[in-house]
Amino acid sequence: MIHEAQLDNLTPAQLRELTARLLNEVRHKQATIDKLTHENAVLKRMKFAASSEVFQGDQRSLLEDSVDEDLGAVQSELQQLAPKPASPERQTPKRQALPAELPRREFRHEPDNTLCACGCQMKRIGEDVAEKLDYEPGVFTVERHIRGKWACAKCERLVQAPVEAHVIDKGIPTAGLLAQVLVAKYADHQPLYRQEGIYARSGVTLPRSTLAAWVGACGVQLQPLVDALKTEML
Repeated sequence: MIHEAQLDNLTPAQLRELTARLLNEVRHKQATIDKLTHENAVLKRMKFAASSEVFQGDQRSLLEDSVDEDLGAVQSELQQLAPKPASPERQTPKRQALPAELPRREFRHEPDNTLCACGCQMKRIGEDVAEKLDYEPGVFTVERHIRGKWACAKCERLVQAPVEAHVIDKGIPTAGLLAQVLVAKYADHQPLYRQEGIYARSGVTLPRSTLAAWVGACGVQLQPLVDALKTEML
């Protein structure tokens, strides 16, 4: 934390860095305020709306989908704006394990070179496994991404193949599954509560709130494409 008396001693580069950090914090706090304001407005309407305006049955389901999608988009933006911790703690995701009976395909990722900089041959000491839920029309499968751990016994250097980029970091859906959810919702007019039932019949539990969060996060990721198309059209 920098006190006002210390500002005069900062170099121009330090002042620019401080200004950028403060602007990022302001954007993060404003996004949080917008999220809470939106939630509050929706809850007030549900509780205090006149009987003619109260949502019933499928209307409420569709509204809840839209609210969850908006909140998912806001949450994704908040994560992008949130200050990055110096040493992020490893968190174990709290989600249901993917059904063991689903077919699985393994993708092995190993470093291109297992020769240490000191000249020693590194040994494989373990691996990390990440499972992604994939979807092809009518069929769910699981992708097992196995990243071997290689270590040098002499200098204790650890090497792993980098994690590939995903649409939703640390999430279980592949791009194929996300595409299926979006196409079903916007092209085939299948609301998320119906998709939830369809997927349940295939033995996969995907709550509507989870699907809505995915849709919102995809909207954020697709925004640059929307902006480019708008520029091209105009």
